[in-house]
Amino acid sequence: MLEAVKYLIGAAGASGFGSKSTAEQVTEACPDLRSITAIITGATSGIGAETARILAKRGAKLILPARNPKAAEETKARIVTEFPDSDIVVMALDLSSLSSVRTFVSEFKSMDLPLNLLINNAGKFSHDHSLSEDGIEMTFATNYLGHFLLTKLLLKKMIETAELTGIQGRIVNVSSSVHSWFSGDAIRYLELITKEKRSYNATRAYALSKLANVLHTMELAVKLKESGANVTANCIHPGVVRTRLTRDREGFVTDLMFFLASKLLKTISQAAATTCYVATHPRLKEVSGKYFADCNEAKASKLASNTQEATRLWLASEAITAERFRFQNHLLF
Repeated sequence: MLEAVKYLIGAAGASGFGSKSTAEQVTEACPDLRSITAIITGATSGIGAETARILAKRGAKLILPARNPKAAEETKARIVTEFPDSDIVVMALDLSSLSSVRTFVSEFKSMDLPLNLLINNAGKFSHDHSLSEDGIEMTFATNYLGHFLLTKLLLKKMIETAELTGIQGRIVNVSSSVHSWFSGDAIRYLELITKEKRSYNATRAYALSKLANVLHTMELAVKLKESGANVTANCIHPGVVRTRLTRDREGFVTDLMFFLASKLLKTISQAAATTCYVATHPRLKEVSGKYFADCNEAKASKLASNTQEATRLWLASEAITAERFRFQNHLLF
């Protein structure tokens, strides 16, 4: 009850920020990001677009990969209109396609740019069952697996950039408190909904993808620490906000639901605050493997904190993203 009251009134936590803090407010302590190059997925609308706007305002060079380059160009145009000195590059990327991820990384590397910051923000909620071109359930493929491969392929560049510049690299995975809604065997359920349409539940599939984001972060942070890399990895829950994630279910019922819950919803700027805080705030130097909500460290679910499950998912993800892998013909356990 007390936590709910704190959320509603926007009470500040240990960080000095709370649920009502905006992305602009939390980045005031780091106003100059001109030495930072950042990749932000899902920046064509909503939280991602606001994250891009704020980082551009602070001077960061932005790479905006998008499945719809036209929408990304529109985001770029809006930002440049507001901040004419912004340095923004739009590139093509479909996170549900492993070949598209590989092509994007290859093209990015050919530009010979540094990479200080990777924000894995893009998200999808598939109401209807569908498979990616690689044969993976679409929500999992887009929200988690594409980001897993993207991070893996960019990690060397991030480590090299940190070594050359002395600036600690940061990886931010945007998850959700919905990750706690999933229980059971994650890999078995993924295999089930990939092979059997009748077992598909859209909400549970979404929760699975967000659980995977948290588990990925935890295992990645361990591996980064073991390797001595000057790169951190953290994940965040942005809060409840109406974005284009609900675009497949616009209508009276959806509108009524969000109206009734309006006191619990964040504005887009408030929802982008935790991402921007974790991505930029000086206080979080050396902080890694943590889960944040409302710009403060929070507790992930018991399953999301299970190190054995994190390792198990990592190994399965390595197998699925192998170039010659075909999900339908393999068992992951």
